[in-house]
Amino acid sequence: MSGSIPFYQKHHRHYDRGYRSKESESKMSLYQSSARYAAGSSSTSRSRGLKVSSHSGLEESRLSPIPKRAKPSYLAVDKENQIIGYVVPIFRGSEEFATGYSNTEETRVRGTSARMARRDLFTSGLEMERSELISRKEAMRESAQRISLSKTIHEHEEHFKRMNEDSLMHAPEFVIKPRSHTVWEKQCVRLHCTVSGWPDPRVVWYKNNVAIDPLASPGKYKLESRYSVHSLEINRCDFDDTAQYRVSAMNSKGELSAFASVVVKRFKGEIDESLPSPRRSLTGDGPVSEYGITFQTHIVDKFGVSFGREGETMSLGCTVIIYPALHRYQPEVQWYRDDVLLTPSKWHHMRWSGDRATLTMTHLNKEDEGLYTLRVTTKSGYETYSAYVFVRDADAEVEGAPGAPLDVRCLDANKDYIIVAWKQPAVDGGNSILGYFVDRCEVGTTHWFQCNDTPVKFARFPVTGLVEGRSYVFRVRAVNKSGMSRPSRVSEAVAAMDPADRARMRGTSAPWTGQIIVTEEEPAESVVPGRPLELQVTEATKNYVVLSWKPPGEKGLEGVMYYVEKCVSGTDSWQRVNTEIPVKSPRFALFDLAEGKSYSFRVRCCNSAGVGEPSDPTEATTVGDKLDIPSAPGKVIPTRNTDTSVVVSWEASRDAKELVGYYIEASVVDSHVWEPCNNKPVKGTRFICHGLMTGEKYMFRVRAVNAAGLSQFSPESEAVEVKAAIGGGIPHASPTPPYGITVLECVRDSMVLAWKQPTFIGGADITGYFVDYREVIDGVPGKWHEGNVKAISERAYRVSDLKENKKYQFQVRAANMAGVGIPSLPSNTFLCEEWTIAVPGPPHDLQIREVRSDSLVLLWKPPVYQGRDPVNGFYIDIKEADAPEEAWRGVNTKATEKNFMTIKNLKEGETYVFRVRAQNKAGVGKTSEVTEPVPAVTKPGTKEISVDVDDNGIISMNFECCDMTADSKFVWSKNYEEITDTSRLTTETHGNKSKAVFNAPGEEDIGIYSCLVTHTDGASSSYTLSEEELKRLLVISHDHKFPIIPLKSELAVELMEKGRVRFWLQAEKISTNGKVDYVFNDNALSQGEKYKMNFDKNTGVIEMIMECLTPADEGTYTFQMQDGKATNQSSLVLIGDVFKQLQKESEFQRKEWVRKQGPHFIEYLGYEVTPECCVVLKCKVGNMKKETTAMWYKDGHQIKADEHLGFAEGVLKLEIAQRDSPADSLTWRRLKISKKDAGVYEVILKDDRGQDKSTLNLTDQGFKDLMNEVFSFIANSSTPLKITTTDEGIRLYTFVSYYNDLLQVTWHYKDSAISFSDRLKSGVVGEQLWLQITEPTEKDMGKYAIEFNDGKGGLRRTVDLCGQAFDDAFAEFQRLKAAATAERNRARVAGGLPDVVTIQEGKALNLTCNISGNPVPEVTWLKNDREITSDEHCILKFESGKFASFTITAVNTSDSGKYSILVKNKYGTESGDFTLEITEGTPDLGITSYSTDADGNVVFGPNTPKEKMKTTVTGTKMQKRKESVTKTPPVEKVEDKKKSKGLKEGKKEENVVDDVAAEQTKDVKVDLADELLTADQSHGPEQTADSVEEPEPKAETVNE
Repeated sequence: MSGSIPFYQKHHRHYDRGYRSKESESKMSLYQSSARYAAGSSSTSRSRGLKVSSHSGLEESRLSPIPKRAKPSYLAVDKENQIIGYVVPIFRGSEEFATGYSNTEETRVRGTSARMARRDLFTSGLEMERSELISRKEAMRESAQRISLSKTIHEHEEHFKRMNEDSLMHAPEFVIKPRSHTVWEKQCVRLHCTVSGWPDPRVVWYKNNVAIDPLASPGKYKLESRYSVHSLEINRCDFDDTAQYRVSAMNSKGELSAFASVVVKRFKGEIDESLPSPRRSLTGDGPVSEYGITFQTHIVDKFGVSFGREGETMSLGCTVIIYPALHRYQPEVQWYRDDVLLTPSKWHHMRWSGDRATLTMTHLNKEDEGLYTLRVTTKSGYETYSAYVFVRDADAEVEGAPGAPLDVRCLDANKDYIIVAWKQPAVDGGNSILGYFVDRCEVGTTHWFQCNDTPVKFARFPVTGLVEGRSYVFRVRAVNKSGMSRPSRVSEAVAAMDPADRARMRGTSAPWTGQIIVTEEEPAESVVPGRPLELQVTEATKNYVVLSWKPPGEKGLEGVMYYVEKCVSGTDSWQRVNTEIPVKSPRFALFDLAEGKSYSFRVRCCNSAGVGEPSDPTEATTVGDKLDIPSAPGKVIPTRNTDTSVVVSWEASRDAKELVGYYIEASVVDSHVWEPCNNKPVKGTRFICHGLMTGEKYMFRVRAVNAAGLSQFSPESEAVEVKAAIGGGIPHASPTPPYGITVLECVRDSMVLAWKQPTFIGGADITGYFVDYREVIDGVPGKWHEGNVKAISERAYRVSDLKENKKYQFQVRAANMAGVGIPSLPSNTFLCEEWTIAVPGPPHDLQIREVRSDSLVLLWKPPVYQGRDPVNGFYIDIKEADAPEEAWRGVNTKATEKNFMTIKNLKEGETYVFRVRAQNKAGVGKTSEVTEPVPAVTKPGTKEISVDVDDNGIISMNFECCDMTADSKFVWSKNYEEITDTSRLTTETHGNKSKAVFNAPGEEDIGIYSCLVTHTDGASSSYTLSEEELKRLLVISHDHKFPIIPLKSELAVELMEKGRVRFWLQAEKISTNGKVDYVFNDNALSQGEKYKMNFDKNTGVIEMIMECLTPADEGTYTFQMQDGKATNQSSLVLIGDVFKQLQKESEFQRKEWVRKQGPHFIEYLGYEVTPECCVVLKCKVGNMKKETTAMWYKDGHQIKADEHLGFAEGVLKLEIAQRDSPADSLTWRRLKISKKDAGVYEVILKDDRGQDKSTLNLTDQGFKDLMNEVFSFIANSSTPLKITTTDEGIRLYTFVSYYNDLLQVTWHYKDSAISFSDRLKSGVVGEQLWLQITEPTEKDMGKYAIEFNDGKGGLRRTVDLCGQAFDDAFAEFQRLKAAATAERNRARVAGGLPDVVTIQEGKALNLTCNISGNPVPEVTWLKNDREITSDEHCILKFESGKFASFTITAVNTSDSGKYSILVKNKYGTESGDFTLEITEGTPDLGITSYSTDADGNVVFGPNTPKEKMKTTVTGTKMQKRKESVTKTPPVEKVEDKKKSKGLKEGKKEENVVDDVAAEQTKDVKVDLADELLTADQSHGPEQTADSVEEPEPKAETVNE
């Protein structure tokens, strides 16, 4: 048995002596039985620090007296001392004897030395020599073993270093660099190099820094890479192959290049074939040809395009003729399929019979389909031949079943899983494939086991449940609703083991020494490994997720293993996936994940020291198929090839990930039956479909395939007839020739050409142009040469390598997918000489876009030749198409720096042409070529770009074209430059509509955007995105991205009946799917007893009603609305005083409701001032009944009671103005309201249902407010201010309907308040308010006003006392003043006489009256109108100028008659009359005297007896006023009529006497017994004769 054992036995529990070989046991026995080892050797061993550990399990305690050391543990534990796995110890390879000795062995050696020393005491000298000899031999043997073991350890160390990927990887390095060659024309040259590097470098060859593509030049270049040797063979070199060639090697560690030059010499004459050729070393399999022999290889009897079926056997063969024929010479014969070298296997058998090469495929499968190439190589070169082999599906076992899958392979393998991948078949049997079943078979058995219970659609599947260390093969079957397909070809065998173990198994093993040795660097003791690096999810499907990472950066961690942990997104709970045994390789697959959930992953390292810190977690990964089915390929173009084949080209599937290839199907026109053209996916976009029927018309379609599935079919191609192609395939598939070749710049050895696009581009878009040139010598053109090998996309190209001062002609060909079109006509002859003009060359490539009836857009490219200075602007010229050259006119007067311009103000229907000129500092350059004529017409159906903002706030530009063809495409541009960077703008096209979406709109996006539709008649439009427009769109975008439900009203609160609180708002618009959340202080509220929610979706009213408010309800109320994406919320904060006020109001409303259940006040007690200035208290009551009573109170005292109210709802009133006591039973008189009426008034309603009270406070401010309202009424009732005059001066007055003593008025003169004095007084008489100006002068002229103060704005009445008004008033004042003086000083009888005096005869009569006047009047007494004089009987006296007395000493009957007193002065005369009647009676010696007071009342004399004072005067006493001629006439208003300038002077005094005589008197009877009035009657004095009866005067207030 060898020294190594299978890796899967190392972890078995029973691994012990039973697995050891006898050789190992004998070696252990030898070490244990040795007793003659010298002490010096032992010490030497110790000095070298040998460390030997044994795992034999023997009882070593018997071999040494020294106590045995603790056995080392190789269990990996975590921080909690939980066993988590096994750790293989790693030791440094630099330590010798790592496998031969241990500490125990060292102890054994010391013990042996001690025993030998004791034994020496009892042995002889011979035995001592023998012992020394044996010890010497053992030392030599051990030394040899140490050397061998050291070498083995070193080899293992180097081997594992190479197997360590981190150590193995290095940048490319050229071991042998290519060398330069110089060859003749038509010779072959071979460049080769040897490159090392890991991973294997990718080698690319370049010619003049252009990558070499062998397929672009079939037969010209041949590339070969074999065993790190890479070669480039150039066949039949010509002069154009002279170049610098570069080979570039690149891998993940770096890139390196090497250069070599090839020089091809031209010659005249034939080649000297005798020249020696480079000797070529062939492989060691065949003999080497003789030096100097040139072989010619011909392949004849070739195999053609072949068709086979699965399960059949097919042979491909060719006859190879090699000249000259050499005996035993064997060329190198190789077979390739799709450029992959085939090796002999059970599927492929290669044979070389000396002149024929044969390839036999014993059991065809669809994997065998492809392009087969035979390559025959000799020392002189090689020859190849290729043909395609088609393999069709075998007949299905079940009709309608799909074809078998193909290319089954293993993507990834580990000890517990293998990921199997395959390709979907082209034939689905007419029904969609439902999925695939994967079968496995253990190598060495024939039993197939189905791995999945349900079919999987994804073309990858992880197979689990494998036995570690065993190998398996796999196959796949497809299934549809008709049945199961045949199984695919069996995959290559793969072992289920850890990749790290697989790498170790590839290396050599060291001899078994009793312990496991890993010759890598020793880890640092007691060091926990670091974090794994660069953890990432490399693959994710709905069945599994594959993780990969890099080991920690520290060295010496080869033995580190890993734990994988997962965590569901949104949680912090990490769960270990591989709980039993850690994984060794930095790659792991996870299964049994929940589809649709998101996970994060992390990895921990572990070793004997413990478990390290976790790596950084991955991003959240959603479990599901990340790979999408590819999009359908684009347009398909078939072209004729042969009588049985057609070349099919198509546009690649866009944005396809992990594309496997394409399937092509063909159908005869009108057959509606589609057959596959290939059964193995092809990777290119061009394929030759063979096996077609000549003369039939076929249509083709293509679909793409990847692991996710097959795409939709492409659009069907046009029909093509199968026949040999002569000059093309579909008619007009290739483009027509370009035209209008011009020169844009010319230097010494090159010229820049420009041309116009072909008028017809063919069946597909133009992919490029090819330029040819030829030299013209003396008018004779030469041979055409290629100007460019690779197609150019621009319509301008610099042709190089020309000769100066030579003439050239050029031609251009256009190419598309169908091929290269015919060349254009040769251009004019151009001279190649350097331009030296100062002005710029002509602009080129003029294009016209966006043609409308009044405008268009002209585009151009700047000139290639700039001139002496850079171009700084352009001028555009325009003219009508049919106008002469003189009609050219400029469009712009100022040069534009842009390469485009919008030309406006065109005439509709007119046809125009344009040209452009460039300018620099030197001037304006040449004009460009003239454009094609363009009519200014807006084509029907023309649409403009529209800007839209969708519900997600995405801003997009949309363009629709109604004239699209199948080949049309939308091309979006910014500032008329095609947009290729999709970081700012993403375009989408669906049908005839295209959309350009702004990814992140910003200031960088400001510009002019245009859209052009190809393959149309110039359909295009533009849109200008300005800064203002961008801001507007961003606002709209924000509103759409974060939509807000519009509200008619924000959240508000109101009180309802019973004091309930209603929170409500109204949304302007909300759908039936809208919902509302009610939140209070961040806590959601729900429907219940306390909260009543209602949401009327028709009106948008949202409300929440609370029965009452408590202190706990203080806070913030929020209504959160959501309607789809639209949201909104409205909050109302009820805290502090606001909440308290609302709570108080709610409680009040609740009490109000309770109050209104009985009699109550609908309107509380208030007052009203009537137009008559009466104050009425009133209140409106409701819910009354007959038993309800209303009690009125003032200051707590009842003042009125209303009972048996006869209404349910009405008004109660109380007039609070005081009234006089009645003058009689029918008349009342209203008094003024005064402060006595101030007080607190109450009304109480009461019945059996309850009571209600209303209070009105009319004290202090309340009373002031009431009086202000009264004052307002008074002020509004005032009359305009008027002017009147008195004898004292001018009076201004106004009347009010009612006056109150509390009314405050202010008089103004010239807008200033008047300061009152003796000359200026104001007062009130009744309802008249006046201002008296005493003794007015001209200084008193001006504007006067009276202002009523009502506590508000007040009211002002004005009058203008100036001009004529003042003159008239002043004249009237003068007149009245004179009249008043006369009236005041005229003679008059101040005291009145009785009308009739009746007295008894014999009595004495004495009458006295008061006389006034200035000067003192003259007094005359008359009897019966005759003057009488004083005598003894009748005594007349006038004393002190005031008192006139009439005394008759003894009355007799002759004294009867009419007596008069006449007083007279210069101002007038006045008289008084009385009649004296004498009655007979008993004489009385007493004297009765009558006198009158100042008012004319009779006054008893001092000697009047008391009994006579009680005598009443009989008869009626009347008073009559005597008026004189000087009496003042009634006062008239000055403004109503003109008054007389004055009384006429010199009025005669006789008139006064006549007036006095005209006075009449009244009779007065005096009863002598009762002639004296009693004292209690004296309070009603009689008026004097000169008084006038007037109503009782009212009080007069005078302000001084």
